Amino acid sequence: MNIPLKRYWDLLADHIVTQKGRFALLVVSLLGSIGLQVFNPQIMRDFIDAASQGAEIGRLARTALIFLGLALLQQAIAVGATYIGENVAWTATNALRAELARHCLGLDMRFHNNITPGELIERIDGDVTELSNFFSQLVVRVIGNLILLAGILVALAFEDWRVGLAVTSSALVTLYGLNRVRGIAIPHDKALRAANADLFGFLEEQLAGTEDICACGAATYGIQGLYRHQREILGHWRRAGRMYVVLRAVGGLLLWLVRATPLITGYYLFTSGAISLGTTYLIVYYTNLLARPIRELNQQVESLQNIGASTERLTELRAERSHLPDGPGTDLPAGPLSLAFQGVRFAYAEDAPVLQDLTFELAPGTVLGLLGRTGSGKTTLARLVFRLYDPTVGQVTLGGVDLRQPRLQALRQRVALVTQDVQLFQASVRDNLTFFDPHISDARIRAVIEELGLADWYRTLPQGLDTWLETSGRDLSAGEAQLLAFARVFLRDPGLVILDEASSRLDPATEEHIERAVDRLLRDRTAIVIAHRLGTVQRADTVMILEAGRVAEYGPRRQLAHDPDALFYRLLQTGLQEVLV
Repeated sequence: MNIPLKRYWDLLADHIVTQKGRFALLVVSLLGSIGLQVFNPQIMRDFIDAASQGAEIGRLARTALIFLGLALLQQAIAVGATYIGENVAWTATNALRAELARHCLGLDMRFHNNITPGELIERIDGDVTELSNFFSQLVVRVIGNLILLAGILVALAFEDWRVGLAVTSSALVTLYGLNRVRGIAIPHDKALRAANADLFGFLEEQLAGTEDICACGAATYGIQGLYRHQREILGHWRRAGRMYVVLRAVGGLLLWLVRATPLITGYYLFTSGAISLGTTYLIVYYTNLLARPIRELNQQVESLQNIGASTERLTELRAERSHLPDGPGTDLPAGPLSLAFQGVRFAYAEDAPVLQDLTFELAPGTVLGLLGRTGSGKTTLARLVFRLYDPTVGQVTLGGVDLRQPRLQALRQRVALVTQDVQLFQASVRDNLTFFDPHISDARIRAVIEELGLADWYRTLPQGLDTWLETSGRDLSAGEAQLLAFARVFLRDPGLVILDEASSRLDPATEEHIERAVDRLLRDRTAIVIAHRLGTVQRADTVMILEAGRVAEYGPRRQLAHDPDALFYRLLQTGLQEVLV
C-alpha cells in the first residue's frame, strides 16, 4: 500500500507556509550545496588532465586551493541546510501537535469514550515525532538526493551521452523499483503502532488503579495483560521486519546495478581512447557520488513505512468530527438561568435508552433536588445540560435558548459543575483557580478566597497565589480541594450550577464548612443538586425523582414532604437508602 507524498505534505503544509522565509533559505542552501557537489569534481578533472599534460606547479596549486575551498564551503552550506531543515520540521510539527490537541479537545465525549489516554498520547506525540523525523530529512535527504541524482545524470550526459544514457537508464530502473516496494510494510507498521498505543493505554489504566490492583491481589492479571500486549507487538514487529528484509535486498540489488553500469561503460570508453584520464576520474567520482543518493533514498523508503503508518493514523485523527457542532452564537440571558427539558430521550447506544420522555421546567433562581437510583439517569441529565451530548429526541433550553444555539464555550461559561472528585493540576494556585485564564485579577481571586472561608489556608501558602500545587492536589485536604472547586465556580459566576453532592465523603466539621460555602454558591443562582443523602435536599425548592430515565415524581419540596402519597414523603420516613437502592 503506497501513501502519496501529498498526504505527508497536507499534514504540515499550513505550518510550513508560516515559515516561508526559513523555507526559502533552506531551498537556496540545498540547491547551493548540491550545485557545489556536482561542480567541484569538474575542477578535479581539470587538475588531473593538467597534471597529466605537465602543467606548471602554480596553476595546479591554484586549482587545488579552489577545489579545497569549494569543498569546505559545500560542507558549511550542507550543515546549514540540515540545521534549517530540522528547525523548520520541528517548528511545524510542534504546531501540528498543538493543532491536534485543540482538535481532540473539540471532539465530543463519544470519541473520548472510545479511545484511551495512552492511545491519544501515542498519536499526538509518537506519530507526530515520526512525521517530524521524516520531514526534517525529506527536504534535505529525499528531495536533496533526488536533485543531486538529477544533477549527476545531467553532468554525465554532458561529458558523454553514452555514459549519461546508461546511468540514466539504470537510475530510472532503480527509482521505479524502490517506488514499487516502498509501501509493502506500511500495513504491518500501522498495526505495530496501534498495538503500541494499546499497550500505553493498558499501562495507563493499570498505573491509575495501582491501589485497587494491589489491594485486591490482581497484580497477576496486570502481568498477564502486559505479556499479552507484548506478544501482539512482537507478532507485528516480526511481520514488519520480514518486509524490511525484502526492501533491503531489493535496494542492495538496485544499488549494485547503478554502480556497475557507469563503471563498465567508462572502462570501455577509456580503453577505446574515447575519453581522457580526467574524464574517467570524473565518471568514477560521479559513480561513487551517485551511490550515496540511491543508498539514502533506499533508507528513506524504509522510513516511509513508519511514516506511512503514522500519517494514516494522523490523517484519520484529523478527519474525526464532533457530533456536537458549535452553535451559531445566540447569547444567553444574564443572571440566573431557567432550565427546561421537553420530551427528551437519550441513549449512549441504540436500543438502550437512558432518559425517556423527560419533561420538566426549572424557574430561574430555584434549586432542584435530583434523586434516583444508580443508573436512573441523574449524571446523564447533567451531561446534557453541559451539552457533552445532544438529546436523541427532544430539546433542552437554558434561559429560553435551545442549547444548540449558543457557542459551546459561551454555554460552558454559564454552567458550572462541582463533583466529589476535584481535578487539580500541577500548577500554581492561581492557575488552578482560574483554569489558566490570565484575565482574572489577583484581587478578585483573593476576594473569593476570603468569601469562602479559605483565608486561614491562604495565609499558610509560602508564595501566595504563586504557590505550586502537586498533581491531583496531594498536598491538600479533601475539604480544601472541594473549596477550591467552589472558588472556581465563583470566579466564573455562572447562571446555573450543578452540584453532585460535594460533601458526602467529608468529616462533620469539614462538611459544615462546605455547607456554608454551598449556601453562598447557590445564592442568586439556579441550581441542580444531585443528592445522595436526604439532608442535602433540604435546601432544594423543587424535588425530582428519576426511575429508569423517567420522572417518577416532580414538585415543590415542601408540598411533597407533607403528602403521604408522595414517594418523597416515604423517602423522608424510611430513608433514602431503603427506598432508592
